[in-house]
Parts: sequence; structure tokens; C-alpha cells
Amino acid sequence: RLLYLLQQETSSTELRTECAVVLGSLAMGTENNVKSLLDCHIIPALLQGLLSPDLKFIEACLRCLRTIFISPVTPEDLLYTDATVISHLMALLSRSRYTQEYICQIFSHCCKGPDHQTILFNHGAVQNIAHLLVSTSYKVRMQALKCFSVLAFENPQVSMTLVNVSVDGELLPQIFVKMLQRDKPIEMQLTSAKCLTSMCRAGAIRTDDSCIVLKTLPCLVRMCSKERLLEERVEGAETLAYLIETDVELQRIASITDHLIVMLADYFKYPSSVSAITDIKRLDHDLKHAHELRQAAFKLYASLGANDEDIRKKIIETENMMDRIVNGLSESSIKVRLAAVRCLHSLSRSVQQLRTSFQDHAVWKPLMKVLQNAPNEILIVASSTLCNLLLEFSPSKEPILESGAIELLCSLTQSENLALRVNGIWALMNMAFQAEQKIKSDILRGLSTEQLFQLLSDSDVNVLMKTLGLLRNLLSTRPHIDHIMSTHGKQIMQAVTLILEGEHNIEVKEQTLCILANIADGTTAKELIMTNDDILQKIKYYMSHSNAKLQLAAMFCISNLIWNEEEGSQERQDKLRDMGIVDILHKLSQSSDPNLCDK
Repeated sequence: RLLYLLQQETSSTELRTECAVVLGSLAMGTENNVKSLLDCHIIPALLQGLLSPDLKFIEACLRCLRTIFISPVTPEDLLYTDATVISHLMALLSRSRYTQEYICQIFSHCCKGPDHQTILFNHGAVQNIAHLLVSTSYKVRMQALKCFSVLAFENPQVSMTLVNVSVDGELLPQIFVKMLQRDKPIEMQLTSAKCLTSMCRAGAIRTDDSCIVLKTLPCLVRMCSKERLLEERVEGAETLAYLIETDVELQRIASITDHLIVMLADYFKYPSSVSAITDIKRLDHDLKHAHELRQAAFKLYASLGANDEDIRKKIIETENMMDRIVNGLSESSIKVRLAAVRCLHSLSRSVQQLRTSFQDHAVWKPLMKVLQNAPNEILIVASSTLCNLLLEFSPSKEPILESGAIELLCSLTQSENLALRVNGIWALMNMAFQAEQKIKSDILRGLSTEQLFQLLSDSDVNVLMKTLGLLRNLLSTRPHIDHIMSTHGKQIMQAVTLILEGEHNIEVKEQTLCILANIADGTTAKELIMTNDDILQKIKYYMSHSNAKLQLAAMFCISNLIWNEEEGSQERQDKLRDMGIVDILHKLSQSSDPNLCDK
């Protein structure tokens, strides 16, 4: 009935305005209220109302739209179904401080992802909203700022534009920096820090710019302190993790600002001990935010420890840190699990820690558990971590093997997802490095020849390189080379031929020739090369190639075939001499490249 009255042209403007106000009040209720309003098609009715000449009525419609759009049950796309709506809203921005506040709020809630950002950007959002940052109304300034924080997030196009926009002779980054100051309300400080962070990550502001190092970073660290509300601490830590994620210098600065590493340990202490909480509402609030806090702390620790060995050491020495990560790996919340795995991955880049803390806490056990039936985003980070735990110097290598890792990794190499294929084969490559023969045979059995060929013909060069790396590691030390070539020789020689004939880059061909050189080092395996004229011709061809790396690799093959003290060397030398290899060697000994010359 209210909607009917709202849409009647014959109703007086006062009546229609009151209807919009009452509908807005209803929308303030439960999510079910909003659902039933949406089912009655309230949004088209209110958007139609924006075409009225009456400002009070327009404001009432916008206020109601704002309330509906900020509800989590409202699909954002409803704002974009009619292309004329956005341009009409842009035009209404100049009407009053209320239209400014509500429209900015609608935009910032309905801007989800790059498509929405592009639509708003192309409708002139930056130019239309920029001057609102200096409005006399705090609410308008705040909503405009929020708009920029969602428009610029992970969006280089918007970020690059913002850097050069000025309002009243002042550039936007300078305006954002003013809004970061300690005397400003916390939500304003946090939101402007988010704007500057997005601009920095997009490359619009340098990471060593003073507005990042001296203003944004310290402001975000302040947001992590105990004085702040739990929500603010979550947002502060997540934004800071994003800001420093890829920059070593910022990681170092953050790690020594306000004892941040110790301050984050406090994120794990919620909900506080039950006796201290008399207030049931407070307990509910703490519980709700407890997993968000843990997730944020793990994320920030992961960014802090991404590159620097000393920082990793400090993180691991923080009270009960390894236990916290191990617990995080088995939490029910998928977001916390993902953040804990990220943190573990970051710390697993440290040789020192792999040998000590990781060993003491048997981190591999929960990690192997995480790898069972996890969604892809967790699998990718967890399998990367496993790659590190399988490095030669890591004591976790043995127990991981015993817990069925080979099977698991072989199945990853068959994944549709590229990152998982790379990690699966990479981990197998690490596992095969200087491994005993049984492990190597298990890997070959687990992979199957078909799968090996599949990987060698993968369209991604990373997968190909790691697979060649695996082959090279499998074919090392003589008894292993002879053993593997006696069981898989025919297929491996086929694979080598395939790659040397294919259109591949220098690195791939070099790696393949190195595999051949390893085969040539075997005692019985040599014969597979010597009896294969096609391969011998290829080695000869690469000795005269224009690229020195390939020439060197080809010469390794030759030198491994001709050692005098080995049985049958005379026959091999004669055959190679007949092929004209000696002539090529004479020519190469005149080379201007000292490496080639020596070899």
C-alpha cells in the first residue's frame, strides 16, 4: 500500500515523501524486512522517484535506497541494471549535502569488483566526488573518502588518475595525508590509509615516498594497538599486510615500528578469559571477532616475514607462535586456515627455521592434513609450503614421505589448476634431489610414464622446466641412472628427442641436454645414447649452435661418453670421431668464449 501511494502521480508530494520515510524505517529492521521490500520491487519505484523535481522527496527516496543497499541481502547489481541510473545519480550529487552523503554511501556499498569500478569511473565518479572531500559536512567527507577507498582498491587505472587530481589547488594524496592525522576520527584515518595503500600497491605512489613511510605505515601500525576497537584492529592489520606484502624495505620498517610483532601476539587472546567477561554481549562480540583477529594477525605475520630472515626469527620467537599456527591449520573457519597456511609458507622460506622450530613442532603433520580435500586457494599455498619442507636440508622430508606425500603430489600434477600442477611437480623435484633409489622409483611409479609425457607436453613453461628438473634429479648418481634407464629408458629417450625437436626456449633445451649428459654418465645407460643415431646427431647439432649455453651442455654429453678409463671408451671415441665431432672440437678450441675454449 505504501509503495502504491509512493508511485501515484496523483498523491501529493508530502504524502509520497512520508511514504518513502516510512519505507526507509521498515528497511532499518531485519534482513527479512529488506527481502520483502525487494520482492515488492521497491528499488525501481524509488529510482523512478528520483526523477521528481522535489528535493525533499528525492532525499527521502535516496535515504531509503541507501538503507536498502547497505543491507547484505541486497544484490549490488540492481544499481547497474539501467544504464541511466548512474549518470542521474552523478547529476544529483550537486543538489544538497544529503544527496551527496547518501549517493556516496550507495556507491561505496555497491562497488564490488573491477566491473563496477569501471562503470563508476567511466561515469566521472572521480571528478564528481573529489570536491566532496573538502565539504563542510563531516558525513559527506567521510562517505566520499569511503567511495575512493573502494574505487581505488586493486585498481591501477583509478589509482593513477587519483594521483593527479587536485581540489582547491591541493593534490588528492596530500588531502588523504591530512585525513590520516591523529586528531582525525579513527574511521577517517583508517579509510584514508586504505586509499593511500591502494595507490601505493598500484604503483601510483612509490613505496619510499614519505607519505607512505612516515604517514600511512605508522598510522596502520597504530590501528593494531590494544587501545583500538577489535574491528579497527582487524582492518588495520589487514590493510598493513597488503601495503607491505611485496616490499622488503616496508616490511623492515613495519617490523621495528611500535613493537608491532609483539603487539600482534595479543590478537590471539580473544575471547578473553571467561571470568573477566561479565557482560554476555561483550563475549558475543569478542567471539565474533576472534577468528577475524587471528586471520588478520596471520596475514600480517606472513607479509612481515616474506623476505627477511631476522624478522622471521623474531616472529617465531614470539610467545607460542608455532603452536598458534599449528592450531590455526585445523580451525573450522576456512579464512583462518588459509591465513595460517600463508603465515607458515612465509616462515618456511627460512632454512634455519625448517631445521629447528618446524622440526620441534612437527608442522608437517597438520600441513599434510590440510592438503586432504582442501579448496584450491588453500591447496596452492599449502603445496608451496610443502615444496619448502621437502628441500634436501629439511629434517621433515622423511616423515612426510612416510605419510603418503608421493601419491598426493602425483595427483596434484594432474590438476586443472596451473599453480597446483607447478607446485606438485616442484615438490616432487625437491623430493627427488639427492634421494635414495627407493624414493626415486616410487616417484616414477606414482607419476606413470603417461603422466610424465603429459607434463613434458604441458603448455606452461614452468611446468615443463620443473618436470625436466625432476628428471634431472631422478637421473643422478650412476647406479640410479642405470637402474632407471633399464626400466624407463625407452620412454625417457623419446621424451628427450621430443623436446630437442620442439619449439622451446634456450633454458628448456639446456636443461634437456643436461639430462642427456646425466644419462651419458651411467655405465649401461650410455649405450642408449650410443645406439641412437638420431640423438647423437642432435648433440652434434647443438655443439655448433649459436648459443654458448647449449654448446657447453652438448659438450658435457660428449665428455661423459669418452672417459678413457671406462669400458668401451675406445669404440665410443671411434664412432664420435667418424661423426666429425673432433673437427667441431678443433673449431671450438679457437672460440673467443673462454668457457667454450676450456671445455
